[in-house]
Amino acid sequence: MNHLEDAWQARVQAVLRTLQPSLSPDQIPPVVAERPPRPDMGDLAFPMFTYAKLFRQSPPLIAKAVADKLVGPGRVVALGPYVNVHYARSEVIQEVLDSVRHSERAYGTSQRLAGQRIMLEFSSPNTNKPLHLGHLRNNTLGEAVSRLLKAAGAEVRKVNLVNDRGVHICKSMLAYQKFGQGSTPEQAGQKSDHFVGDFYVKFAQWAASDDTAEAQAQELLRLWEAQDPATRELWATMNRWAVEGILKTYERTGIHFDAIYYESQTYQLGKEEIARGLEKGVFSRRADGAVVVDLPWKNSPDDETNAQKVLLRADGTSIYLTQDIGTAISRHKDWPFDQLIYVVANEQDYHFKVLFYVLGLLGQTWAQNLFHLSYGMVNLPEGRMKSREGTVVDADNLITELRDGAIGEIQAKGREEDVDGLEATAEAIALGALHYYLLQATPTKDMIFHPEESLSFNGNTGPYLQYTGARLSSMLRKAQENPPRAEFRAECLTADEEWELVKLVADFPQVVERAALAKDPSSVAAFLYDVAKAFSRFYHDCPILTAEAEISASRLALSEAVLTVLKNGFELLNIPFLRSM
Repeated sequence: MNHLEDAWQARVQAVLRTLQPSLSPDQIPPVVAERPPRPDMGDLAFPMFTYAKLFRQSPPLIAKAVADKLVGPGRVVALGPYVNVHYARSEVIQEVLDSVRHSERAYGTSQRLAGQRIMLEFSSPNTNKPLHLGHLRNNTLGEAVSRLLKAAGAEVRKVNLVNDRGVHICKSMLAYQKFGQGSTPEQAGQKSDHFVGDFYVKFAQWAASDDTAEAQAQELLRLWEAQDPATRELWATMNRWAVEGILKTYERTGIHFDAIYYESQTYQLGKEEIARGLEKGVFSRRADGAVVVDLPWKNSPDDETNAQKVLLRADGTSIYLTQDIGTAISRHKDWPFDQLIYVVANEQDYHFKVLFYVLGLLGQTWAQNLFHLSYGMVNLPEGRMKSREGTVVDADNLITELRDGAIGEIQAKGREEDVDGLEATAEAIALGALHYYLLQATPTKDMIFHPEESLSFNGNTGPYLQYTGARLSSMLRKAQENPPRAEFRAECLTADEEWELVKLVADFPQVVERAALAKDPSSVAAFLYDVAKAFSRFYHDCPILTAEAEISASRLALSEAVLTVLKNGFELLNIPFLRSM
């Protein structure tokens, strides 16, 4: 469709020049192509308003003059101030369906970003708690963007930074020392990351009545950085518990990484870089001993809040920014990238603004290629979640609840015998519901997650898309049992519902490419919903298996192309495809 649109734009531009030969080509503004609001108005429309003053004619007269001279594969009409083009449908249909059949799983891919090495950091869990709903939005967004970038031809490396050190980790450790009594996740009968997370909540409860709790946690961090053996041993044990549990959640949700970095392995490099910057005079030491960087921006001339940033605390311990500096430098040495994308919530916008600035001060020329993919917060209708108060929505529990809800939906419809394993199908529906719901919103927007809405089999939901794919698959299986004795013929597809589907199928590669460049999977989600709705209209209005042989064969070929688009789109969004539901 892009090639067709470009070709018609060139033709219209050429005709406009012939209408005003006294003007040089650069004096005639470029023609703009639009898509008409109704199928009966054509496939492309070129408004002539821009040329009225220049040509000293009304737009309708210009449109008629252009339409009379315009020649190409299709039909051209002047409709008021517009030049409307109707494509030669059968030629387009043949080309589109041939392209889908030839490409199959590669349909929708391009080479737009070929040669680009792009690293993507996402998830970044803490080892003091299990993954929660906020992590799920991060993971879903990071995974989808990575798949989109690959589809656009980039070489992508997915990385994770596990926050396994810091005072927040020490809080869980301190609570375990006080309340754990040497127990283990196995003894408690808990998933290991949940076990650790309970002690983070216990610390907050204890700290509410003990003013020394925070100071004790800070002292435990000092002992950790001093390599105290007992502290390090407890830290290693609790981190192992947390990471083992988190990895199981990744596996359950289809999230995988090419490399996992740990802050405990990179924070020292960050401290060394800060020391190097201090020696060069890039940073300075305050009277209390903290190392700071002067920042070039303030909210107002009198505002000192944003004038400096601490890089090392007065006691010599590091902060998030310190280890992020070390991690970024380590990553570039490991895998020199053209771009590094950080998928992190918008509450960290200022953090990344400072990080990129400091890396530039340190002479890292690639700092200009760092990008913060900032996304909005996700909450439940009841309000914002808080980890330390234990009010977060646990990822594992949420998926299990969605799975159980899907089991109830399947049983209520009496379809247990129609699915390939009740629990496995329900799990796939739960993941489809979750991933689609989290991706349908533009990343920059805050969102409220409604579990019941996400599971609906009707409307703009993942299960509705999965059901469309399953219904399509079932129909194609039936067709294989008694195939029509005829071949596909593009000229048999004459209905508007068929043409609408063909145009959507043809648009898929462009939709994917644009989503990759924008780093925004929501446009792919919206597109797949449009495809599902268009197929539903086609399925309802155009008999497929019961039509005449040639029409049936042609509509089945179109249906196969639609199924390819749905499958490939599901893969991009990490939505499980189901052959039956």
